[in-house]
Amino acid sequence: MAAEDLSEARAALSLLRSRLCNSSFYSKPPSNSSDSNYSKLKFIISSSVTEACNNSILLLGPRGSGKMAVLELVLQDLLLEYPDMITVIRLSGLLHCDDNGAFKEIARQLCSEYQLLFSKMASFDDNSKFMIAMLRECGLAHKTIVFVLDEFDLFAQGKQRLLYSLLDAMQSVSSQAIVIGISCRLDADQLLEKRVRSRFSHRKLLFLPLCKEDVERLLEDILSLPIDSDLPHDYIIKFNAKLHNMLANERFKKIINTYLDSDSTVKQFVRYLFCAISKMDLKSGLLTVENFEHALSDIQRQPKQEYIKDCSILELYILVCMKRLEVKEQNSYNFNSVMKEYKSIHDSFRTSDYYSRSVCLRAFEHLLQRELICFADNRGHTQSIEFRPAKLLITSHELHHGLKAYRSCPVILQKLMN
Repeated sequence: MAAEDLSEARAALSLLRSRLCNSSFYSKPPSNSSDSNYSKLKFIISSSVTEACNNSILLLGPRGSGKMAVLELVLQDLLLEYPDMITVIRLSGLLHCDDNGAFKEIARQLCSEYQLLFSKMASFDDNSKFMIAMLRECGLAHKTIVFVLDEFDLFAQGKQRLLYSLLDAMQSVSSQAIVIGISCRLDADQLLEKRVRSRFSHRKLLFLPLCKEDVERLLEDILSLPIDSDLPHDYIIKFNAKLHNMLANERFKKIINTYLDSDSTVKQFVRYLFCAISKMDLKSGLLTVENFEHALSDIQRQPKQEYIKDCSILELYILVCMKRLEVKEQNSYNFNSVMKEYKSIHDSFRTSDYYSRSVCLRAFEHLLQRELICFADNRGHTQSIEFRPAKLLITSHELHHGLKAYRSCPVILQKLMN
């Protein structure tokens, strides 16, 4: 491939990577439909700002489902629309769940925003009164303070003085503020005390894992090259045509579904796509199904399967023997039981891989050290290793694939597993 063609592929790869690193690109819906959380949240905040009314809302959903990304996108848009009417105060329950620390952080951010002198020595009451006074002043100046409370459920622990003070101050006609809580707990509002709950607006937006339509839209939007870019038109047409065929490929769909079965959050899916496109062959300059297949195997790496590759043949026999004992519903077994199974395999198939008891015991101890097996309980420390109940720490699936990946694995072990 010519140097010019390589530069085109690098430019395309750089474009795709920049998209995946920009949460505002994939968090915004393709059209401003009223059904999207982006549109709903933007409407609630913008109407509160323009109509000078107080509001509170919870963004709920599993980690990585895009709550913070959508909120940041909405705030970014509104700060451009109303540059002199919005002030954003950010708190995290992981850092500021202590009421005193939370009020101090609010005072610090307000002082920084409005170029006021901040006192580190101010008391809890001083900071609380300062916050209420600032809410009143901002309300009179038609400015809205947006309080973003990340890990909202952590603020709901203890006496909840911060939440009560905030929501109570918002009952005043002169104040103008919005409280936005973000939590992965769907019952976050149920954690509120009665006095706090009575002042809360009870608006909630639920962020769900990716559905089939969301996945198809994300793949199409993120991976397609724009026609109006600086890349050669012929290359863009060729790239997008190959992408379109790949998206319709059943093998590709199966790979994507396999990944989504393990993790369907937006954040992790974007991470997977970044890994996949980074494997694009620059010589061809096109994405292939193999790129996504290899990325899937990298992300879903099984450390215990890799440990099996470093095991000796004897250690493989011990693992298979233990698995066979479990299949026989022999829930409690020890080294002696494993040796009986090992001897029965040798007697039945006359294998050449037969070792003395002392050598097998050392192999057994090595498996304990690598944590592929362990003792069934913590009792019996005074017992000899041969008599202590043991169990596997590796599943049948992991053991089966580990044996398949082992280059010099005896065929008999594959048969025994089947």
